[in-house]
Amino acid sequence: MFQIFPIDGGICASNGFFSDGVSAGLKKDNAPDVAFIYSDTLCNVSAIFTTNRFAAAPIAHYRQYQNGFQTNFVIVNSKCANAMTGIDGIKDIEVVCEKLKSKFPEIKNPIMSSTGVIGVRLPLEKIESSFDKFCLNNCNSFKASKAIMTTDSFNKEVAFKVVLEDGRSYSIGAIAKGAGMINPAMATMLCFITTDALLSSDEINELLKDVNEVTFDAISVDGDTSTNDTVLLLANGKSGVKDIVSFKEALKLVMQQMALDMVRDGEGAKKAVAFEISGANSYNDAVKAAKALSNSLLVKTMLFGEDPNWGRVACIIGASGALCDETKLQISFDDVLVYDRGSILMTKDVEEKAHRIMKKSEFRIKSELGMGSYSYTAFGCDLGYKYVEINADYRT
Repeated sequence: MFQIFPIDGGICASNGFFSDGVSAGLKKDNAPDVAFIYSDTLCNVSAIFTTNRFAAAPIAHYRQYQNGFQTNFVIVNSKCANAMTGIDGIKDIEVVCEKLKSKFPEIKNPIMSSTGVIGVRLPLEKIESSFDKFCLNNCNSFKASKAIMTTDSFNKEVAFKVVLEDGRSYSIGAIAKGAGMINPAMATMLCFITTDALLSSDEINELLKDVNEVTFDAISVDGDTSTNDTVLLLANGKSGVKDIVSFKEALKLVMQQMALDMVRDGEGAKKAVAFEISGANSYNDAVKAAKALSNSLLVKTMLFGEDPNWGRVACIIGASGALCDETKLQISFDDVLVYDRGSILMTKDVEEKAHRIMKKSEFRIKSELGMGSYSYTAFGCDLGYKYVEINADYRT
């Protein structure tokens, strides 16, 4: 048995981890735009990256390290994605890393991550000038989370303490950014997770992959997969505690909260919705149907209009490729059943109840396919005028 408690501190909650966010002049008004994460002990590291074939330079640079390498430092900049910059973009990262190691000899195998405008090279002088503001023993997860924001309307951080039955404990924390270019193909965002649990590289690789499938890989804002998607997990082992079962549960809590925060913060979004598929013929069918709903523009605009148009839900499921039959399908808004295996239940009273549900900021659209025993839940948001405004003016 074990217990998991929310705690303060974000990525600094784990023993031996430090972080901060500073201004390099990339954002207006001296806002923080460069963040670092430092561990005073070398960490095992695992990462999952974008499925976009035009992966950004930071991802290409990371992949130059040998499997199983250890690190103790991550630097993250906003405003510039360093994507579609070719070999020059990778060389720019090498310059940043060499300057970091020269200024701070304790840094080993630094990792760089970036977010912002595609097709722009790193402003090296500005980023290097920010190093003078780094104090490696600072603990300011909040400023680090602010520094990595782009179109986010709020910062995203979380931390938990895990206490085992024998009294031993460890911590896990995270910061993340993401509000637009969020698509269920790993998801489009940055997330950095730290833990002082004692875990091998192989263990965190397997755990991160498994948990990602039902968290970050299950969300959608706008159906666009970016070039810079990154989920990075650092484990320095300083607690000396190894417990795979409890860690997987804690990791799921961390990643699920960060993923749902991204959906809640979808650019211009006012609603976060769970799309529950049950009774699918196969797990793959459940995933296909759920993600088709979370990614559908027709469904997203339906959410924005607060219109319980169950026909759109049925249409998207039928086109998803999942095995389905209208005589076995059931559709509900929360617990209000609107379609039942061939029978349309949308009386005036039922429609009013469904409409009241859709006015809430968070609710569920549940679809029972009646074809088997498999299930999957995807998460999405509405899409409205503000999304167009934000992205029409993104570079300006």
